[in-house]
Amino acid sequence: MDNLKIKIAGEISLSDSPGSAMKKWRELFGITQIELAKTIKVSTSTISDYESNRRLSPGVAVIRRFVDALFLIDEEKGSLVKQNLERFATESGPENPTYKLHDFVAPISGMDFSRIIEGKIVANPNYIDNIKLFGYTIIDSLKIILEMSPSEYPKLFGSTTERVFIFEHVSSGRSPMVVIRVAPIKPRLVVLHNIINVDKLAIKIAQVEKIPLITTKLDIKSIEERLNKI
Repeated sequence: MDNLKIKIAGEISLSDSPGSAMKKWRELFGITQIELAKTIKVSTSTISDYESNRRLSPGVAVIRRFVDALFLIDEEKGSLVKQNLERFATESGPENPTYKLHDFVAPISGMDFSRIIEGKIVANPNYIDNIKLFGYTIIDSLKIILEMSPSEYPKLFGSTTERVFIFEHVSSGRSPMVVIRVAPIKPRLVVLHNIINVDKLAIKIAQVEKIPLITTKLDIKSIEERLNKI
């Protein structure tokens, strides 16, 4: 198995909820239970039972077949997911005080995320419940703007773009949204932390990019504690 497959297999094996981890990776690859079951040659109900943790934790052989199937199906579709994962793995380095990454064990909807952080949706509420989020990145907005070069921007995404950017130390929200506007890849959702009045241009950019924009006054420590339980 190559390094990327080993990483995914290891995450599933070491997870407290291996079925949820399997579901996360299947959905991240954009593969249905039917597609996966057909490739592995098991019933769809078997896949569902694993993902719902109704079956005993999968063994090494099952996990290997599962991971191999993900990449095989992705290859048949042009290997787009594999290419993105490899690109992010190459471009991502160790975290620094400018930002903090965390991936969820299982994906959650944008609306559930908003409830967890006690958020207020200020732009694009109609999009939020159709979003599935696989993780978040907490970003010091001042340091990102002043210190991070454009070539380092992909590091903020970790292994997937299906994530939330949570900007702290925000004054109006304009600068972070301008950065997102000109960047080649976008987060699925943006949170502006501890802000009273959101700049009109920030809202306009969110609307143009079709990215839900949320504000919250919940302190960062509490946000992390709540989200890290997912």
